[in-house]
Amino acid sequence: MARSNAAPLSAAAKRRQQAAHESFLKHKGYRYFKVAAALSVLAILVYFLHDPIPRPNGGTWYGYTLGTMSALLILWLTALGIRKRRISAGRWSLKAWTSAHVYLGLSLLVLGTLHTGFQFGWNVHTLAYGVMVFVILSGLIGIYFYTVIPKKMGRNREEMTREQMVQDLNALDRQLTQLAGPLPSEITNLVSQSIQKTKVAKGVFSRLAKNPGPDATDKAVKKLRQLHPTIDGREREALSAVIDALERKQVSLARARRHVRYKTMLELWLYFHVPMTFLLIAALSAHIISVFFYW
Repeated sequence: MARSNAAPLSAAAKRRQQAAHESFLKHKGYRYFKVAAALSVLAILVYFLHDPIPRPNGGTWYGYTLGTMSALLILWLTALGIRKRRISAGRWSLKAWTSAHVYLGLSLLVLGTLHTGFQFGWNVHTLAYGVMVFVILSGLIGIYFYTVIPKKMGRNREEMTREQMVQDLNALDRQLTQLAGPLPSEITNLVSQSIQKTKVAKGVFSRLAKNPGPDATDKAVKKLRQLHPTIDGREREALSAVIDALERKQVSLARARRHVRYKTMLELWLYFHVPMTFLLIAALSAHIISVFFYW
């Protein structure tokens, strides 16, 4: 019986391998979900056990405590953008930081709401609360995007990089130019239009479209298929090769467009979520200043 030459993985190596494939939501056995849940439950218990009645609001010791915690937590959560620019492993790896960002961010719904004492009005305090809720809700969309889209991108790429996708399309265009060279001008014109007018994506709406509609390559394939039965001899064989290359280009284009679509969705979410976070910090600052000004 043949023996495997591969050395068995150590326990530490197995843990590192498992951690590498672990979702940021499941990081360390949902560690930060448990922390956020415990913090939320504690805040709720203190709120309902508070004596005397009525329940505490933002102007009580309980309200000031939750308000301070929430403000510091918001500032810490915004540091994720800085953290992404640094690479490290261990307790505060990017995956750990992202997991904490998600769950502690969600806990703000509890902490921030209890801080208000359910007292709302047309003022800067309610504005800060409303922007906070809006940012958290947009974060929920981001959780969906960053758990689902990267997996779709991985399956779509089929182990190809973006540069390799571009190289594949360029190679097909060069092949089409060579194959169509000896053929009649009617055919070479269609191939030239496919090369010159076909774009992976144009504007934002084109990038996001699941079915962008027929382009120059699709039109060339359709017309050449109609033309194929009317041609005989070697030209027919050459035309078959051209159609085959165009069909492969259609497949490559579809893959590249899906990649661009997924990437654009992630980028658009960031362009929305990040400015809203800065708006939250501005509203929070106005809220804090007004509280101490009228204290």
